[in-house]
Amino acid sequence: MQCRSHCGACCTAPSISSPIPGMPNGKAAGQACIHLVEEYRCAIFNDASRPKVCSDFMAEAMICGNSREEAMIIIASIEAATTPTDNDSIARSSTQ
Repeated sequence: MQCRSHCGACCTAPSISSPIPGMPNGKAAGQACIHLVEEYRCAIFNDASRPKVCSDFMAEAMICGNSREEAMIIIASIEAATTPTDNDSIARSSTQ
């Protein structure tokens, strides 16, 4: 699947913990990357400074859905399902 033009959901919905040029601490889920331009495209898409996590992401129908809005919902739900909660941290530390 080719990236959908005017989408940028992958630049907004997920958290990114690795450094991004201009965002040394990455970004929070739901926060737009500073390189996402007005047309919802990545300003550093073909730049060597683009983070590996971004260049490794491949558009897939099951992630990107049929629209930007659907992609935002799908990616946000994956983010929520895979983000550890404080209770997860407590449970792990109590079993160690």
